[in-house]
Amino acid sequence: MDNRLYMVIEHFRDAPAIYQRFRERGRMMPEGLHYVSSWVDESLERCFQIMETHDRRLLDEWMSKWSDLTDFEVYPVITSAEAAERIAQGIRLTNGPP
Repeated sequence: MDNRLYMVIEHFRDAPAIYQRFRERGRMMPEGLHYVSSWVDESLERCFQIMETHDRRLLDEWMSKWSDLTDFEVYPVITSAEAAERIAQGIRLTNGPP
């Protein structure tokens, strides 16, 4: 099974507690779930991160370890290059030779 990318948006309930747990325990990710990168808004209320896995259930397992401190939104995403390729394939299919 191929890995997929997910945009995870965390809505912090208690940012200091989140960062303290992270310092003490790390990300606490199950095997097979990979952190790619993240950004936090300037108000320290939300974190936007890219995670990668072959099994969406691993995200649920990971989120359960943090759900007392943050709420989550999860969206399957593709890279801009993949989106451009999909669009180009669609254009070739619909605008190809008669």
